[in-house]
Amino acid sequence: MTKAFLLLFWVCGTTLLCGQKLSPNQVLNKSIAYHDPNGNWVDFKGQFFITMNTPNSSDRLSEITIDLPQQYFKLVAKKDNIITEQIINKGICKFLLNGSETLSEDEISKHRLTCERTQTMRNYYTYLYGLPMKLKDQGTLLDRKVYRKTFKGKIYDVLKVTYEEAVGNDTWYFYFDPATYALEVYQFYHDEEKNDGEYIILSGLEEINGIKMPKIRAWYYNKDDKYLGTDTLAKSAPNID
Repeated sequence: MTKAFLLLFWVCGTTLLCGQKLSPNQVLNKSIAYHDPNGNWVDFKGQFFITMNTPNSSDRLSEITIDLPQQYFKLVAKKDNIITEQIINKGICKFLLNGSETLSEDEISKHRLTCERTQTMRNYYTYLYGLPMKLKDQGTLLDRKVYRKTFKGKIYDVLKVTYEEAVGNDTWYFYFDPATYALEVYQFYHDEEKNDGEYIILSGLEEINGIKMPKIRAWYYNKDDKYLGTDTLAKSAPNID
């Protein structure tokens, strides 16, 4: 057996060369192992802060508290001099505006302080900051193929995801670094033929309760690459005054 053959045998046995490919579930499992190596998400209990910067607007600071075992979610948002608090505790909703629980109908409407809106925000934050682990949730439909795509000059392994009708109607693509399986981009469409929806570029990492979460999320429209805004994650509250 020649040295060249031995080298080829070793490369094929330890990499994805020589035609060996991973299944969608294998790619997902490798990404989960990268982002949540100790399986902490299923019992996640923690707090983090997100600063949202958008063009032609002041920053918004959001304090997120999630306790999955206790079915607890709290969102405290500060923008300019307005502080809203939205809480769901085992299905019971509570709202505050600048520290007061006494709200007028106009205030409720203006700041969208409703149970429905709070549930939407809970689902939004637990989905985005629970990725890629959330792709194991019931109702998630992984395409049977791992796609290889180039995005912004970099080659990625890509998973296409749709959902059962009761869960959602959008089509999502998740882009993984083929070396580390870190999730670096995701993209969604309401109607892929119209090229609507958005893509989100992830950069940096912030470790929250043992989970590697993307620190920076930059949002763009699919159709024209228009920049929409950036979310920056932190363990402690930054000063945006």
